[in-house]
Formats: sequence, C-alpha cells, structure tokens
Amino acid sequence: MRDAATQRQVDAARPGVSTWLAANAGSGKTRVLTDRVARLLLDGTAPENILCLTYTKAAASEMQNRLFKRLGAWAMLPDDRLVAELRHMGVERDLGRVFLQQARTLFARAIETPGGLRIQTIHSFCASLLRRFPLEARVSPQFREMEDRSAEILRADLLDALASGPDAEVVTGLARHFTGSDEDLDALLRAVVGAKDAFLPPRSPDEIRARYDVPEGLTPEDLLADVILGGEVALLDRVIAAMRTHGGSTDQRNADRLSALDLSDPSSLETLEAVFLTGPGAKVPFAAKPGTVPTKGCQKKAGLDDAMPQIDALMLRLEAAMPRRLALAAATRDTALHRFAQTFLPDYEAAKEARGWLDFDDLIDRTNALLSDPAVADWVLYRLDGGIDHILVDEAQDTSPRQWQVIERLAREFTAGAGARAETPRTIFVVGDKKQSIYSFQGADPREFDRMCDEFGHRLETTGTPLARMTLAHSFRSSAPILDVVDRTFEDRPGSGFVPDESHIAFKSEMPGRVDLWPHVPNAETPEEPAWYEPVDRVSPTHHDKILAARVAEGIAGMIERDTLPVETPHGLAQRPVRPGDILILVRGRGTVFRETIRACKARGLPVAGADRLKVTAELAVKDIAATLSFLSVQEDDLSLAAALRSPFFGWSEQDLFTLAQGRMGRLWEALRRNREAYPATLAILDDLRAEADFLRPYDLIERLLIRHEGRRRLLGRLGPEAEDGIDALLGQALAYEEASVPSLTGFLQWLQTDDLEIKRSPESAGDRIRVMTVHGAKGLEAPVVILPDARAPQTALRDPLLHDADASYWKLSGPKPPPQSAAEDAAKDREAAERDRLLYVAMTRAERWLIVAAAGKLGARGDDWYGQVREGMERAGAAPHAFDFGPAGSGEGLRIGDTWDHLPRTDPPRAEPALPELPERYRDAPPQPVVPVAPRSPSDLGGAKALPGAGDHTEVALARGTALHLLLETLPLVPQGERRAAAARLLPDRTADLAALVAEAEAVLAAPDLAPLFGSEALVEVPLTADVPRLGRLTGVIDRLIVTPERVLAVDFKSNRTVPAAPDQVPEGLLRQMGAYAAMLGAIYPDRPVEVALLWTATAQLMPLPHEMVSAACVRATGS
Repeated sequence: MRDAATQRQVDAARPGVSTWLAANAGSGKTRVLTDRVARLLLDGTAPENILCLTYTKAAASEMQNRLFKRLGAWAMLPDDRLVAELRHMGVERDLGRVFLQQARTLFARAIETPGGLRIQTIHSFCASLLRRFPLEARVSPQFREMEDRSAEILRADLLDALASGPDAEVVTGLARHFTGSDEDLDALLRAVVGAKDAFLPPRSPDEIRARYDVPEGLTPEDLLADVILGGEVALLDRVIAAMRTHGGSTDQRNADRLSALDLSDPSSLETLEAVFLTGPGAKVPFAAKPGTVPTKGCQKKAGLDDAMPQIDALMLRLEAAMPRRLALAAATRDTALHRFAQTFLPDYEAAKEARGWLDFDDLIDRTNALLSDPAVADWVLYRLDGGIDHILVDEAQDTSPRQWQVIERLAREFTAGAGARAETPRTIFVVGDKKQSIYSFQGADPREFDRMCDEFGHRLETTGTPLARMTLAHSFRSSAPILDVVDRTFEDRPGSGFVPDESHIAFKSEMPGRVDLWPHVPNAETPEEPAWYEPVDRVSPTHHDKILAARVAEGIAGMIERDTLPVETPHGLAQRPVRPGDILILVRGRGTVFRETIRACKARGLPVAGADRLKVTAELAVKDIAATLSFLSVQEDDLSLAAALRSPFFGWSEQDLFTLAQGRMGRLWEALRRNREAYPATLAILDDLRAEADFLRPYDLIERLLIRHEGRRRLLGRLGPEAEDGIDALLGQALAYEEASVPSLTGFLQWLQTDDLEIKRSPESAGDRIRVMTVHGAKGLEAPVVILPDARAPQTALRDPLLHDADASYWKLSGPKPPPQSAAEDAAKDREAAERDRLLYVAMTRAERWLIVAAAGKLGARGDDWYGQVREGMERAGAAPHAFDFGPAGSGEGLRIGDTWDHLPRTDPPRAEPALPELPERYRDAPPQPVVPVAPRSPSDLGGAKALPGAGDHTEVALARGTALHLLLETLPLVPQGERRAAAARLLPDRTADLAALVAEAEAVLAAPDLAPLFGSEALVEVPLTADVPRLGRLTGVIDRLIVTPERVLAVDFKSNRTVPAAPDQVPEGLLRQMGAYAAMLGAIYPDRPVEVALLWTATAQLMPLPHEMVSAACVRATGS
C-alpha cells in the first residue's frame, strides 16, 4: 500500500500519458523523472528514442547516475525483490520471468546504446543537432562553442578595429554619450550582442525619436530657447551675488553651480534643473519649487522680492522643458547606439563565423532556424522524428522563451498526431516550479511555464491524448515547522509565483524541526579614518558585517559543541551531534558577508570548505606563481622578485627580504646574485628557471616550478588543499592560452592579467566541512542546517545597461528618465523583486531540520528585505521571542519556532572515514638511484695533438677554415666545374676574404687524378657511424669518405692542416688515435674484411694511407690516457 505522496509520484511517472508537473521544492521530481524513463524502457521504448532535457550539466549527470544505479541494481536483484521494486514504482502488469529478464537487461541496453541515453542540457542537444545537420543549418561541421573569455577578447578586438578603421565615426558617436569604465563598456557590448534582435534589422532615427514622442526637427538649442528668453544672465548674476553674501551652505553650493554656467550652452539646462527643481526623492520629483530658491532667509536679507516672480517663471519653464530634454537626450543616445550596433553586430557575427565559433545564444537560434526553415525543416524533423518518441523537460521554469521554441518545434508532430512513426505512442513530460525560477539573467521567464502549459494542453486536446496537469505538494526534505514558515512568508505574494493551492505538505510530519531568527545587527557608524599604513580593504572590527560573521562562527561552534539534530534510524527517531558537514551557509552574493563569514569560521578553528567559486587570478597560490613568472620575464621587476621570495617556493621571511633589500645598490636581483653563497638554494631554483624561460612554453615552465622544484608541495603545505583548485585552473588556462596564441611568457602574463576566470568547486568535495556558497550555487542541494546571514536590504539598482519592453530596447539614462525608460525600468525592478522572493524561497527550502536567518546593516524601508519577510512569516506562524547568546560576539533577542527533540534517544553513529588505499611495498622504499648512461665519445676527442708545430692558424680559425673546406668538398663535386665559384659564394657568404683561396684548394683536390675515386659514385659521403670499442666504450663520429667493396673497407678523413707531415710516422698523435678509433669501429661493423684508413691533406692534395699497426697502437695509447 503506497502513501499519498508516493502514489502521486507514481501517477506523475506514468509513461503513456503526457504530463505537465508542478513540483514543490524537495518533492522528489528527480525521482519522478528517473522513474518515468525507467518505465518507458520497461515498456519497450528503445533508449535512443528518449530525449531528456535538463538545465545544467550537473543535473544531467545526477539524473543519469541515478538511472544507471537503479538499472544496475535490477540486474543483480533476486526475483522477489525485483518484483517488489517494480510494484513500488507503479508497474501493474504481469511480472513473469521473461519480463523480469528483460528488466535485468535494461542496464546493458542503456550502456550499449550508441551515444548513450540522451540526457542533455538543451544547449548540448542543440550542439549535437547542428553537428548532425551542419549543411542544413549553415554552420561549420567543426564549429566550437565559444567561451566567455574568448567572446570578451573578440568584442574588445573588434571595437579596436572599428575605432581605427573607416567606420571610426560610429565609435566616436558612441563615445560622446559614454561615461563609464572599460568594464562598463564591455557590459554594454555584451548587452548589445545579447539583444541583437532589437538592433537588427536597423531602426531609423525617426523610428527611435517616435518612441519618445520627440517632434521632428527638435534640437537642444530649441529647448534652450524655450527656457532662456533673455535677461536670465543678469537675473542669475544678481541671485548668485545674493547667495554668496547672505546665503547659507545650500545657497553657497547653488551659487557655485550657477556661477560656472554658460547659458548659451544647452548642457546648462541640466544644472539649472538640479538647482531649481525638486530631486528624485521628493514627494513630487523634478517639479518647480517656487519661492524656495534662494532660501527664504537669503531672499529677505538680499531684498529679492521683486526678482522672485522671474525666478519662479524660470523654474516653471525648466519643469516644462525637462521631459522633452530627457526624451531628446535618450533618443540621441539610442540613435548613436543603433548606428554603432548596425556596424558592430555584423562584424561580430562575421568574426565568429570566420573562427568557427558559436555562442550559447547561437546554438539556440541556429537550431530554431533549422527547425523553422521550410526548405529543410520537414526533412530534419523526419530524420529526428524517427529517433525521438518521448521528450522530458526538467527545470522547465528556467527555460527561456527561445529554448521553448526549440522544444515546441521538436514536439510539433507529437501534438499533431503525425510523424515518421504515427503508430508509436509518443509523450511529452515537463516538470518545474515557478517558485524556483531564479535565472532571469540567463533569459528564464517563469511566465512561460504557464503559457506553454496552456499551449501544449490545447494542442494535445485536439489529438485525443489530453495533457495531464499535476502537482507534487509533499516535501521529502524539510520538516513541518520550516515548511509552515515558508508558506506563511510568501502567502501574500502571488505576483512572485506563490499561490495558495501550491502550499507545502511535510512528508515526514513527525520529524522535529526549527526556524531561528537571530537578532539583527544594526548598521555600524562610519569609523574614523584609519591610519595611512592600514590596508584600505580591511573591514573595521566594529563593522556590522564583521560582527555578524563572528556571531555566525560562534553560533556554529556552539552547535557543534552542544547541539544535536533529529535523525531517522531503523528503530525510529533519534538525535545525534551536529557535525560541520551538516551546515550550509547561503548568501546572495560573494561580497563582504561572504568573505568575512569564511574568515571568521577559519579564525574560530572551524573546518570550512572555503568559497564555492574562486577567481583564479585572486588565489594566493596563483599570485605566487604569477610573481615568479613575472620576474623570469623581466629580471628588473623588483616587486615581483620580492613577492616570489616571500612565497612558499623560497620561504623567505620579512627579515630575510629586508636584510637583502635595505641599502642595496642597484636592482634586487643584482643584490641577490652578489650574495650567492648566502642563498644557494634560492639561486639554484632561479638559475634553472631563468635558463629555461626562453625555451619552455608557459605550461611547461609552470610545471617545472611545481614538480621539479616541489612548488606544488610547498604551496599546499602553506595554503592547504584548497590551493589545488587554483593551481590546476592556472595550468588549464596556460593550455588554453597556448591553443589560441603563439606561446610566450610575456604574452601569457599579459593574457593572465586581463583574465577573469572563475571556477566552481564541487559541493561534494567539501567532506565534513562547513559549506559557504551563493543561493544560486546551492540550487538542487540540501543540508540539515541552513544559515542565511545575508538577509539585509537588497541592492535594487539595475545593472543591465539596456532597458527592454515588448517593442524596443533602450540605452538606460542615469538619473531621471523619459516615460518609456521609466516604465521599462519599473517593470524590470518589479521582475527583480519577484525573483528575489523566489531566491529566498530556494534558500529557505534547502534546510532539512534547522533554518537560521540573520541580517546586519540596513533593513529595507518597504519590507523588501529577507529579514523582515521571514520575521512576518514567523510571527504569522506563532514564533516566540528567544534569547540568543553568541559569547564574545554579543547576544540579543530574536524569534524561534519549532519543536524540541531533547526527549529523543541519543545516537552517535560512527563517521564514515574514507578508507585509504594500501600502499604497495615497492612504494614504501626510496627508489634506487638511476644509472646515468655514459655519453658516447667522439674519435676526435681521444686526446693528443692535432697539428704539427710550426706556422699555422689559431685553433678557432683553423677549425672554421676546415669546416668551410669540408663543406666545399662535400658539395662542389656535384656542381659543374664552371659554376663552382658561384656555388661556393652562396655556400660561404661570410668568407669573402679567403673564398678564392678556399675554392682553389678544393678544386685542386677535386682535379687530382689519383683522388678521383674518393669523389666518384662508389664513395659514401659524410657517413655517420657508432660502435662499441673495447676499453673506449661507445664511440660515434662521421667519416668524410667511405668506400666499401667486397675486398676491403677504406675510410678517408679530410685534413686542412697548413703543415703537412712528410710520412705516416710524423702524423700528430691525435690524428692517429682518431683514425685508429675509426678503424676499430669499422672492424666491429665489417669483421669479414680488412679495414684501411687514410688522411687526405687538402693543402697538398695528397692521400696518405696509415698502417693498421700504427693506428691500432695509437688507439691503445688513447685507452690509457
């Protein structure tokens, strides 16, 4: 017998019915999805005919792992247990032996399906579809998904190219209206690219002005003429003088503003408005304030009664002109932005196409275009339709309108009752929760969830297979007190997606739970100006965020020391001690509260996993590596060298660095080298890295620092295992840089400085440690204890530089705005407020047993802070005051609601410590020292003199001359005699001084009749050989000429000595040893024939054979030397 919650899940997972499922947080929607896929497989659906679309890769991986785990378990279960599993899942058919055998094979079928089960994100699915039909989609078959970093660089490069090209005017026109930073400019470019449909096809200036109701031909000068009628200069001079003489601080400020004005400039209207009209926070904003400027006291003292009617009239003219001025300014800005976009966007698309890149929007748009193209859509759908019978959509509330279009087109033939296989049952299953739609910045629109439900319901109704609309209200995660507070908190917020008929039911109704509202930490007073030597980014000890972080740390420490949590055991409910891994701290952003909470937990000695996301270049380990690389790139960089020396790589103390740097002469690197004997270990590392810096790629250089010089071990020893993520991300970035650029150390450092890479740590890697992350990052997670310390007043300023309505996009004006922009801004703020409600819902519903809400600083004046919302919800639910003591971090009164579990039996189950693998014995002892192979020797390095005493060249000159002659004798025999001098000039362009003599000597050798066999076709030229020679070891060398016949082997070496010996017994010892070594090597290679050696003296064109006994004896003498 199933309970109501499980039966609801079984009904939702029925495979033969199209279902639209609204699932509360913790209601087991992932189980319903996996059950439905499993039941589809049990009904005979092939794995390749199922498409499941999820929102994130993590969700796709989680669902696939759950499904494979279940199917794999079925393969091993005995019949009775397998039958029980299938019955519990809702399989009502006859479960005979054949059916059970088929169930056991599903795991293998799913694994062996080409491409596997299609459980993908919608972007991954679109990418696979485009790669399957590249020609039809008009994309490169080898396209790549563009990374954010690549897109940012591409936008910047295109902007630079536009600014210096023939279309520079559009950039200049944009710059006239832009007042932000480089980051703001890229945000504007990114927004333009994301809203390209608003700019293409082009909108004319007249269309843009019409949106603001700007009359044709209106100019700023016209507005100025409507306000400044004549006489205002004298009037304002009189007012300024009165303000300076008789006015207070307000009058003095206004006098300064007015005195700087040029009333012939239309831009002066904005300053006049700031002085004579009310501000944005007034009851009636931007309205005339007759009789108040100058102040009453100033008017009376200066006797301005006669001038006040003229001043008041000026105010009224300003008030009347201001809406037109704003409209004209906005239209002018929008026109400049449109002109820029109409040039920039086509260039951006062309640049992406040239590189074979598609961004995430392109994947969706190109897929939509493919499935909508009348020329190919039917063909693609036919081929695709033959492969998809069932579509499942997860996290549907976060699906954007464009993504819904893809799903709609995929299911078009489903809902038409036709297709490639009309006789096959086909369904669509959609699950989501509007209350958890928190990704509007990625295009999600929760209104689409209901709209698409109605759309699919209408279509399926006409096919005779109606859409089943269901809800899952039971929560298998949270306790009843938490769910009660959640319902009471959002009971009056239907605009955010919360409706009464979607309230929560606790599945574990007997499980105790608790909600705490900690006392609010009031806004701290502005501290005194810190001392000049204090870090500017250090938070004051009395700052409210610092106090709240200390309370969080003390509160957690108290929980771990004293508190327990209710748990389920085989024998019923019990209580166990709180562990660090039970606690999840959620914040809205990675700001001060986020950083201070992690810092306070570490200072308190609590095991904390650190930030859930980290900026790679901000990591200490990465900074240490970058400092070392910067020094290797520029040795004059004293600051980088100092930072590197203080890093764990070298372990210098402040005193060590001061001792070296203080009073030095010249650069820090020079001072370090002068003290080489004092710092041998440091210089050994730096010398090695400097020697390799010009030859190794950045990745290899970093790897050398980390591995050969034990940098990774030292960083982890100082900074802890958290540093591993930053190190690995930096290595990954080095590889990414080398793929996109010609690798160089300087280029990599410049690329790294402009990089803004963030990496996400896996929540599962935290172990038994406190987790601190954003609410967005915690989507899909849960924890026994959840703390929300960031419940203060929200930041309501819109960050997007563009405003949007149903018809257009606007470049947002700062300050007062014309009506179209004001309406779009109000609508955007309403949407953000609704999403903040949903974000709070997601945060609260992560808690299983204990939810804690806290805040520091200012609370919202309009009740839009989370702290006030939760307090109201708790009060409605009957929460009682409760005193909280945070030890040294203070105390105060808050609220508490929930059950106590002190009466439950106490249990302390053993913690599952990770089992360490047994280390094999061979890894316990130090490895033997490797045998370093002896480098082979050259026959010319066996010692002895190489030349006779007497006249001759210096050694270096003689070697260079001999090399030149060898090159000529190697090359010229192949060149016709008449062309040899020209060929020699090309071969030896640097020896013009003695070229003629060298050519003459070489030609004399080539012309000698008795030497002709050495330059014929039978002779081998420049022959390399190597062999083991007794007592000499491995020798390797190159013989100038080698003649091998069946009767003998003749080796000849060219010698360019100026002094030629008269007989073999006068040949220098070093040459005899060399030729003896050649003879021994050739004897080992050709043991079946005699070996003869000879020297060819180029100075006399004479061949001198050397007796075998003589060279052999010289070789023996080389052995003893």
